[in-house]
Amino acid sequence: MQDAIFKGLLKVRGGLPFLLGDDGVRYLEGEKIWSGYLAHWSGKKVCARRLPQKDYETGRPILILWPDEPAPEPPFVELYFNERLVKYPLSFLGHLAVLVNGKVFNFSHWMNENEAMSPEEYFFRPALGEFAPDPASGRDNTGDPQRPYYDKFGRLFMRTIHVLSITGLDEAKLSQFFLGELKKIRSTPPDPKEPGKYRDFHILTRSCATIIRDGFQALGFANVRGVFPRDLFVSMAYFFLKQLRQPNIQASLHTLPQLIVPEAAPSAMPPLLNPRNRFRFRTLRKNIMPDTSGIYG
Repeated sequence: MQDAIFKGLLKVRGGLPFLLGDDGVRYLEGEKIWSGYLAHWSGKKVCARRLPQKDYETGRPILILWPDEPAPEPPFVELYFNERLVKYPLSFLGHLAVLVNGKVFNFSHWMNENEAMSPEEYFFRPALGEFAPDPASGRDNTGDPQRPYYDKFGRLFMRTIHVLSITGLDEAKLSQFFLGELKKIRSTPPDPKEPGKYRDFHILTRSCATIIRDGFQALGFANVRGVFPRDLFVSMAYFFLKQLRQPNIQASLHTLPQLIVPEAAPSAMPPLLNPRNRFRFRTLRKNIMPDTSGIYG
C-alpha cells in the first residue's frame, strides 16, 4: 500500500481531513494528515502516499502529501541552495543538494542524511515521527534509538530554496557519480566516538558542496569551482548562465519560498565569502534572477 498514490482536493469536514477524489470518494479519511499540509494546501489538489516510517503517536505509516502538479519537461538537473537554519550553528553556510534522474542527492555530516530520495520526500516530508524535531527542545534528539527525532522534515518547510535548473547534461553519468559517492559514504566505518556522523566529512574537502562540485567537474566542467554552498551555487549559476557557450545546454534560476510552519523558524541567507562571487551575484540579480516561485512554491 505504500506505493499507492491518492489524489484529490485536501478538505476538512467536522475536524477530519481527507482527500476528495474526482470520483467523489473521500480518501484517507480518519488518517492523520500533518497540520502543515492543512495550513498551506487546504482546498487545493494534492497527491498523497504512505511512507515506511511510522508516526509515534498513532503507530501507523506516515502520510506524505505534495502539490498535484504536472512534472516539468524536458529531463533536467537542478541544483538546490538551501538557506541556513538559524537554530543550528553548523548550518551557517547553508546547504546544497542536487536533482539528477528524478532523485535528489543529499550529502551531509550526518550519516542518515546521506541519501537519494524522490523530490516530494526532499521538499515535503511532514514534521511527524522521526522527521520531526524533538517536541521538548525543538531540535534533533537521537538519545532514544527507538524514538529518534532527526529534525529533517521537508526542506521547503524548513528553508527558502534557490534553484538552478539545467537541461542538456549527461544525467546518467552524473547520477552514477553521485550514486558512487553515496556508496563510499555508506561503506565508511563509523567513528566510535560519534557513530551517527560521517567520519570523513570536512567542510573544505568533503561536504555537500564539494561532492556536488566534483560531480560536475567529472562531466568536464573544470570551471565549476567553489567550496562553500552559496558561493558554489552563485559560481555555477554564473558559469552556466553567462560563460558557457554550448547551445544544447540551457539554464535558468528561480526561488522556492519557505512554507512557514511552527516547527521551523524562517531561514536566513548566509554571506558570500568569495569577493568574486559577490560581483557575480550582483550581475545575476541585475540581469537574470527573477524573484518568482517555481512549481513547488
